[in-house]
Amino acid sequence: MKILETAGIDVSKKVIDVYLYKKGIYCQFENDLKGFKEMGNWLKRNLIAIDDLLVALEHTGLYSYNLSNYLAEQDFNYVILPALEIKRSTGIARGKADKVDAKRIALYAYEKRERIALGKRSPKNIIKLKRLLSLRERIVKQRAGYKASIKEQLEMLPKKEAEVLVKCQMKIIKSFDKEVDYLENEIEKIIESDEKIKTQYKLITTIKGVGAQTALYMIVVTEGFEKFDNWRKFASYCGTAPFPNTSGSSIRGRTKVSSLANKKIKSLLDLCAKSSIQFNEEMKRYYTERVSRQKNKMSTINIIRNKILARIFAVVKRETPYVDLMKYAA
Repeated sequence: MKILETAGIDVSKKVIDVYLYKKGIYCQFENDLKGFKEMGNWLKRNLIAIDDLLVALEHTGLYSYNLSNYLAEQDFNYVILPALEIKRSTGIARGKADKVDAKRIALYAYEKRERIALGKRSPKNIIKLKRLLSLRERIVKQRAGYKASIKEQLEMLPKKEAEVLVKCQMKIIKSFDKEVDYLENEIEKIIESDEKIKTQYKLITTIKGVGAQTALYMIVVTEGFEKFDNWRKFASYCGTAPFPNTSGSSIRGRTKVSSLANKKIKSLLDLCAKSSIQFNEEMKRYYTERVSRQKNKMSTINIIRNKILARIFAVVKRETPYVDLMKYAA
């Protein structure tokens, strides 16, 4: 397949702006099924062969979800790009307009057309899990906020003055507890109904220190371990891969992880690493021995995070549970 033309799409809540790079033509459509069909007909009228076209759009969550489904169903070659990737490719840019943004996306896609990996639809159950986990996380954060508020009010206010405030917030917390339980039951139903997710979930949780939440987020973020070829690429994505910081003879910075990362999965892996240091004899020995040699504690924890990542990918790839060899060591 040879890409001869690219279409950049800037997606907003109500409309999509489409720009054909080589043709230099632009059109706007509604962000709904009717608009998508009109866009498809417009693209076909202005191209010799639709197979030679690459459609590129920024990831905008719910706003781009239906559009990406339409492109997949109609067999378009398409790719969903991170907004930061586009932004950093444009150099110095002044002002902002949807038409200009669509043109920039089309230009970027054309320049990278030989290397861009085509997009594909995520499995339905992965999408459902992603949304349920996102909502659960939001509710848990709000619940924690109310709990912290109650604690402060009980410490600082007289008991009678705090009574109404606490009573009202306790009702909200109980309501949140109920909704979290409901969401967790729905998540369990999806796991039980999907054999692939169920198998991967069971395999991942055989690793000491890795809990249910980490296993679910790993499955969702990797889209059932189809999105990343190996754990090293995923380590770069989630911010646990160390990178050098040197240039010429003047810059000799220490090797460190990047701030460009999926912070949620990174924090979960951090908790896994700290749990492993406590309850996994092998990791505990490794941490103690390395720190005793005056090695940095955080770099040691990061190594353990990567060890856990490697094990997660290994058990899924082998399709066999993790075996704790320390049990059988003499």
